[in-house]
Amino acid sequence: MIAKLAWKNIWFKPLNTILSVVLLTSSVAIITTLVLVEKQFEEKFSSNIDGVDLVMGAQGSPLQLILSSVYQVDSPTGNISYDSAKVWMQHPFVQKAIPLAFGDNYRGYKILGTTPDYLEKYGAKIAEGKLFEKNFEVVIGSDIAKKLSLKIGDEFFGSHGDAAEGEVHDHYGYKVVGIAKPTGKVVDNLILCTIPSVWQMHGGHEEAENPAHGEEGHVHVEGEEHQEEADMTLDEPGMEITAVLLKFRNKMGIVTWPRIIAQNTKMQVASPAIEVNRLFSLFGIGISALQYLAYGIMLISGISIFIALYNTLKERENEFALMRVNGAKRLQLLKVVMIESLLLCVVGFIFGTILGRVGLSMLSNSAEEDFKMSFNPYEFIWEKEGTLFLLTIFVGFIAALIPAVKAYNLNISKTLANA
Repeated sequence: MIAKLAWKNIWFKPLNTILSVVLLTSSVAIITTLVLVEKQFEEKFSSNIDGVDLVMGAQGSPLQLILSSVYQVDSPTGNISYDSAKVWMQHPFVQKAIPLAFGDNYRGYKILGTTPDYLEKYGAKIAEGKLFEKNFEVVIGSDIAKKLSLKIGDEFFGSHGDAAEGEVHDHYGYKVVGIAKPTGKVVDNLILCTIPSVWQMHGGHEEAENPAHGEEGHVHVEGEEHQEEADMTLDEPGMEITAVLLKFRNKMGIVTWPRIIAQNTKMQVASPAIEVNRLFSLFGIGISALQYLAYGIMLISGISIFIALYNTLKERENEFALMRVNGAKRLQLLKVVMIESLLLCVVGFIFGTILGRVGLSMLSNSAEEDFKMSFNPYEFIWEKEGTLFLLTIFVGFIAALIPAVKAYNLNISKTLANA
């Protein structure tokens, strides 16, 4: 009965109520979105560096090297000599070395030359088909298979560079021979092939030196109609790769290699753990600023609720006095005011939680297009969201405290006499 009365009283002044709910909804939505983004962002970044102690690549920004080689969200710092890299890949300190050669893209999804160890590192088992063995055979991530409707046996041509609108390399076609199981990691959005596939796609030495039939300067080679270019292998001399993912047998290599590589080669090694922590610290500044903004909005919503209840109480003093005359107790009047405030907070929290997840879904779509990274709007972080709910209720309690006490101490005779 009291709750029903409180609900009706909330809508005594609908504009005040709507303003309070909107402010509270906005603050809860912002905080909910930030909590989910922060948690899932850290989980995705942390899970992708498992099993990678250092990344070896061309000199430049260490963070750029990590982002491009581990997370596939930036351009590489350059290429390194595969012959030079092999010397360090075979070092006794190294437990496993996974070379990477960035190729082109297909409809915005990167084509990456590597070895089967890359799939093993991410725990990406083959759901359909088999591993790539020959040049231009590819294994595609689970997300790519769904989004692009690719299946075993399909063939396609890659586009130059990272942009989907780049020049199409139609002299070699890729063939899908395997589809990986979903992992929730970066491999789900990659097209994987052998490293010689990337070299052969971008080799074209003979083509550059000898123009095609009918073009000026073409030199006819006897039997060229029946001549096929031999597939390149990992033993090709003088070739380049983009980076190497390294896992060490002990911590000595992790500590000493950054200095040794920098002093003895034209390459660099970067620590994913260090660079990701630096990224999180930068990312955390923005998160904290937005959280402070959200808490500020929540404070304003609390003040709004207080003003609405206080002003409404003045107009309803006669009503409360009549309720007392008809047998209502002081505690019941206090409960009515408190429940009004708490109902506003509960409604604001529910709407804010829903709105926050709608916002996260929109953010996920945008991040998926730009960075091939998605967020799950249906995840619940019970501890943090439970704390947020309690904080919301606390704001409502504090906002209603003075009006509720005033209703409790209402002087019946004086109020009715003035009426």
